[in-house]
Amino acid sequence: MLAEIITIGDEILIGQIVDTNSAWMAQELNKIGIFVTQISSVSDKKQNILKALDEARSRATIVLMTGGLGPTRDDITKTTLCEYFGTSLVFNPEVFEDVTAMFARYGKTVNEINKLQAHIPSNSTALRNKQGTAPGMWFEDKGTVFISMPGVPYEMKGIMESEVLPRLKKQFKLPHILHRTILTQGIGESDLAEKISAWEDSLAAYSISLAYLPSPYKVRLRMTLSGPDLSLLQKHLAEKEAELRKLIAPYIFGADEEKLEEIVGTELRRRGEKLGLAESCTGGYISHLITRVPGSSDYYEGSVITYSYEQKENLLGVKKQTLEQFGAVSKEVVEEMALGALSRLKVNHSIAVSGIAGPSGGTPEKPVGTVWIAVASGGAVQSRKFQFGHNRERNIEVSAEAALNMLRKILIPAEQHV
Repeated sequence: MLAEIITIGDEILIGQIVDTNSAWMAQELNKIGIFVTQISSVSDKKQNILKALDEARSRATIVLMTGGLGPTRDDITKTTLCEYFGTSLVFNPEVFEDVTAMFARYGKTVNEINKLQAHIPSNSTALRNKQGTAPGMWFEDKGTVFISMPGVPYEMKGIMESEVLPRLKKQFKLPHILHRTILTQGIGESDLAEKISAWEDSLAAYSISLAYLPSPYKVRLRMTLSGPDLSLLQKHLAEKEAELRKLIAPYIFGADEEKLEEIVGTELRRRGEKLGLAESCTGGYISHLITRVPGSSDYYEGSVITYSYEQKENLLGVKKQTLEQFGAVSKEVVEEMALGALSRLKVNHSIAVSGIAGPSGGTPEKPVGTVWIAVASGGAVQSRKFQFGHNRERNIEVSAEAALNMLRKILIPAEQHV
């Protein structure tokens, strides 16, 4: 079953707001077996909306729209839909009850402009909006279902969950769609493709498609298959995932929506162990990632952020001689930072990061993007040099990812991912 999504509003096209509605809708539709084939954004102009509707119905059985459903003159979706379907607006008592109840909750009465919300196209079914005053609308025309909803995200989500998704599941015989995403780090996309080439060729026999989704310092491998027999789909997916894990176990750090900070935190909690940080070029970003996980206080003690030589000496105990001889961005300094954090924060594990985030500050010997990371566990310390790019923000983010992954490899050996 194919669907398209149309978002209506000049505010999207001029970059005033970001369209998060479409991403959420596509995810929810996919869960029930509906593939979204195209997402479009159009302006608040009648002819653009009419054209978008015509084009969408030529490609999809289900067309979902958000936006343009307020009571003011610039919200023209309802009148445009009336023209498209050759009908007119009629008063809907149930919608008026919802509008009245919404205003009553805030101690207000409905004015004449807001009464317009209770008028909907005569050939539509009202979709109750419990979060706002603009109802959703369901149309069926020549084999195509059209669904119009408000653009306010929480209102759209409420209508989708209570009205749209249940109706779609009831009306259409939908297949099961399964996805499984394997998360890898430390290997490039092309090298990864070479390692799993024969395995990838074997997926055709199971009608499994594979997508490579690269991002800075990691690659996601998403397997997708669909069909009527859920248990068979699950069996095939499990078989191919097990084969993949054997091929690339050293590079796998998780699956689906897992995050490194969550994986590391779960293992630290299981062990009853504590983590501390010594951050220089990341400036507290690793600490931010860790503390955004609920319950991180169970295993996270804190971070010492030392940008200057002086504070690396004072707060972490890095030797002045080491700094002068090797510089802050070096194996020797980052290892002393990690050991200093380990002892001064009284933790089981520590991570230290020092680098040149950019865009300036590099030298021929240590160009921008040079980062040293060390992980100390129990007194033993491991360190590694990384060479990232020239984008400061990206360098900070990938340094944090690389640092957490180094700790993960110590906490969770590769064989546990097979």
